[in-house]
Amino acid sequence: MAHTDHRTMRRALRREIAGTIGLVTDEHDFRAMRRYRSFSFDDHTTYLQQVEGLLRIRAAQGTHTTLALFDPEEYTEFCTEAGLDPDRPASRTRFTAELAATGATIPYEGQALTDLVPALVDEALRQATWEYASTLLARLGPCPTCGEDIGRAAFTHAADLLVRILETASPGDRHLVCSVSGTPETLVSVLNVDKDSDSVTHMDEAEALEFTTVLALGIATRSPGGLVMRTSAPDTADRVYGWRLRRGGLEPLTAGEVFDAYCTDVESGDLISPESGVDYCAPPGLGEADTPSGHHH
Repeated sequence: MAHTDHRTMRRALRREIAGTIGLVTDEHDFRAMRRYRSFSFDDHTTYLQQVEGLLRIRAAQGTHTTLALFDPEEYTEFCTEAGLDPDRPASRTRFTAELAATGATIPYEGQALTDLVPALVDEALRQATWEYASTLLARLGPCPTCGEDIGRAAFTHAADLLVRILETASPGDRHLVCSVSGTPETLVSVLNVDKDSDSVTHMDEAEALEFTTVLALGIATRSPGGLVMRTSAPDTADRVYGWRLRRGGLEPLTAGEVFDAYCTDVESGDLISPESGVDYCAPPGLGEADTPSGHHH
């Protein structure tokens, strides 16, 4: 009887344990993993099907599972630094545990893997963008003139700009895109801000942090870039407007400039027909935040 009670308790404990699965999302990475004899899968499609089946079983048992992006190159580096044999399942488990603590993860909530994979890749890209922008901000150091931390001051200014942009926006859901040109590539961050029926604003905190950091980097480095927002609400035309990054602040784009940006093919330069039911317009004023920063670091 006591033995049965112990097994029952162990089953109950297993339901309490959250797990993380390191997912090899694309064919190229899958081929890289096949060089390990202990990695027993031969076909990427079959591998994904097996992962999805396992996720469903765990969900049916009431077990919470998160997915992490398994990168073979990062895995090799991890094993080298930790002195682990990469051709051992235990090493992959150790690496996955590290990903659960520090990497990009998303929870499994019954979604199809065809939806989970792009969401996981997007989350990993978001985190990488944030880490890269944060590193560049930190490297700027103090202002040689006044001693103020340039990165911290830019982040505060960017956060203030974001608050004012959202406060002055039309009612409805907002989709914001910030791009900052730089070396070696342009950084792009997206932020979605929704309002529920009680007019309560909702946004993903990690998205907001990344967005603010990228905007701050553009402000601090005075790099070319811009910020565009689209607002959507029932029974009204979508509104699209934006600003260019200039002299440590945001300069409003005219309605014509916004129209040209949205209705021109980036690669060919050809005109694209404007969307119906969309109002391309100038942005509302942002008050003091609408003017470029007077302090020159």
